[in-house]
Amino acid sequence: MKLNERSLAFYATCDSPADNSGFLYKRGERHTAYHRRWFVLKGNMLFYFEERDSREPVGVIVLEGCNVELCDSAENFAFAIRFGGSKSRTYVLAAESQAAMESWVKSLSRASFDYMRLVVRELEKQLQEMSRGLPGGCGGSQDAPGPWKPKPSGLEQCRERLPALPAALPKENGCAVWNNVPGPERPPDASGCAGEGAPPLPPRRRTSNGGGTAPAVAQSPSTFCRLHEQYSREVARLRQDWQQKRRGSQP
Repeated sequence: MKLNERSLAFYATCDSPADNSGFLYKRGERHTAYHRRWFVLKGNMLFYFEERDSREPVGVIVLEGCNVELCDSAENFAFAIRFGGSKSRTYVLAAESQAAMESWVKSLSRASFDYMRLVVRELEKQLQEMSRGLPGGCGGSQDAPGPWKPKPSGLEQCRERLPALPAALPKENGCAVWNNVPGPERPPDASGCAGEGAPPLPPRRRTSNGGGTAPAVAQSPSTFCRLHEQYSREVARLRQDWQQKRRGSQP
């Protein structure tokens, strides 16, 4: 593989986000001593520097066709990057803690294009299964989907369960009387008492000549005001009569 050193150095030190970075101990190829290096993982390339502030990397490891696995070593938290082939080099690295080792092993194992290719294939397979299941719904049939209908809201469902009301409710003194709705169409009692009915209505107002009840009055603001004034005057007159009778009965 041909690699351009300038392009690699620029890519290693540019501001692009790194998949992982930190200090690791790297075992030498000829000597078994470990050297502390600053590692930066970008894509499928693992760069390592002598120091964190170094301008150019010392080397790069292309993570293709390799396996990342734990290994026995004199250093704690060691793992190895092994490539296929008898003459391929094995890179032995060691982290500073158990958490750092697990993080690096996970990141390096997912860095290759082979892993990304497997992930893409799995996602495509799941997408195809979902696409086949969408038209059929729960039964898995391949029938064409019908027109979409909005789901009725809670208010509409409650309206469907309410009993039908009569077209014209009976009126008492110009007001609708719910208690007189006949038969099963009568709405349920909201008071919660099955044995007790609604409070009694006020008696119908008699006409001055005593010839029966007065006809129903149209509901309008002016009619309500007149009725209110009439009832107020009548209540005041009854109260005055009661007070006079009470004074007369006192010694």
